[in-house]
Amino acid sequence: MVPVSPCHLPRPTLVHLPPGAEAVVTSLRGEGAIRRRLLDLGLVPGTRVKTLRVSPLGDPKAYLIRGAVIALRAEEADLIAIHPLDPDKSLPRKEEEA
Repeated sequence: MVPVSPCHLPRPTLVHLPPGAEAVVTSLRGEGAIRRRLLDLGLVPGTRVKTLRVSPLGDPKAYLIRGAVIALRAEEADLIAIHPLDPDKSLPRKEEEA
């Protein structure tokens, strides 16, 4: 197996944060209206976010952002790069291909 450089690892995004876990926003992707909406919701670098719950079908998820509960769809949450804070509830790892 070839070692993978840390710079080539995928960045965790908000969509991967499990319920109960917390993270800090590190950056936003996206352009136009969707980027403006995320910024207006307070999702700027340095903001703490907590995943509260997942809808019965898995999308959207409810997040605690600056004291408000905000529902984001997976396509929106995938635009938000994060750094997880809670080591006990780490991000799920993708299984390595054999």
